Amino acid sequence: MLGEAHASSAEEVKGAVAEISAGSILPAHREDLELLTDDGLRLVGELATPIDGVPVATIICVHPLTTHGGMMDSHVLRKMAWRLPALAGIAVLRFNMRGAVSALGTSDGAYDEGRGEGFDLAAALAEVQRRELPDPWIVGWSFGTAVTLRHGNVDPVRGVVLLSPPLRGPEIEALPSWANSLRPMTCLIPENDDYLKPDEARAGFAAVPHAEVIAVEGAGHLWVGERFVRLVLDEIVQRVLPGHATLPTTWDGPMEKFSEF
Repeated sequence: MLGEAHASSAEEVKGAVAEISAGSILPAHREDLELLTDDGLRLVGELATPIDGVPVATIICVHPLTTHGGMMDSHVLRKMAWRLPALAGIAVLRFNMRGAVSALGTSDGAYDEGRGEGFDLAAALAEVQRRELPDPWIVGWSFGTAVTLRHGNVDPVRGVVLLSPPLRGPEIEALPSWANSLRPMTCLIPENDDYLKPDEARAGFAAVPHAEVIAVEGAGHLWVGERFVRLVLDEIVQRVLPGHATLPTTWDGPMEKFSEF
């Protein structure tokens, strides 16, 4: 169930097979978090875990650019939290990096161009370790990929999925360390991205020979449209849980429907 701070409106649907759509919220245990960084900031977040058992893997979501509205509720990230605990048994931890604002609240501090945000990611990883959550993967989106590349090549991270990476100076400088670590890296590159097109991504990520670059035809930087959300979630689950079946598009149990209005 969603807490009051998480949604403008949520209506519960019971007893019928229903299509999983943009506003579908599947059952999970959802817990509000307060993360404390090593430089003294308080971050707000949420952990969603399977309602009927222990998680089989964990995803840490790192959101898009704070100064352009990026937050833990950025649509692909919250749909991960709404669907993957029920559909794949994956725990999903989302949080607002410093200065980011969402319905759950505002994290302390201010945007720091990817520097201080390393402390934020470290705080999320520490929470995963404290709870002994299994096999953590990082999923970064846009600015979140910059934070991931600069600060995510650490234990206990098992691998990373990068959505719409801009791949600029400091991130390019970090690539050799990823080549040496051999941590799995998958890059989902929209055909119509505003910052990095597929051919540019292939050239840039060639510095990490094991990096997998996947061009997504028709997609844009923001992954607008349910067909692209489904594709992204399927690709993520396939990396985190190799061999997992394609995620279903219908649900025959209790479900909430979220609306912004």
